[in-house]
Amino acid sequence: MSGHVVATDRALEAIERLTARHGKLMFVQTGGCCDGSSPLCLLDGELILGPNDVEVGEVGGASFYIDEDLYERWRRPAFLLDVAEGGGHGFSLEEREGIHFTVRTPEG
Repeated sequence: MSGHVVATDRALEAIERLTARHGKLMFVQTGGCCDGSSPLCLLDGELILGPNDVEVGEVGGASFYIDEDLYERWRRPAFLLDVAEGGGHGFSLEEREGIHFTVRTPEG
């Protein structure tokens, strides 16, 4: 399923900064916990993936995972990873920089 995630230049710059500061990263797309449907940016391996979590791509050297059932319910979308101002309300690494990652479909 790889290749279903791309990132804006701004998101790639944030990933580069976070990787330089913390080391290898991973993203986990949530389906309603923590920040709603926000992707969590974590240290690689920090979150133990479940048996239904699948990698749908890699962005800026970081793997991007989502629950397979959620991915199917959302009709297997492509994701565009971006950055918005203001920290979120979860435990994602970028919040310490006053930003948060967002996802949308590349078309909209």
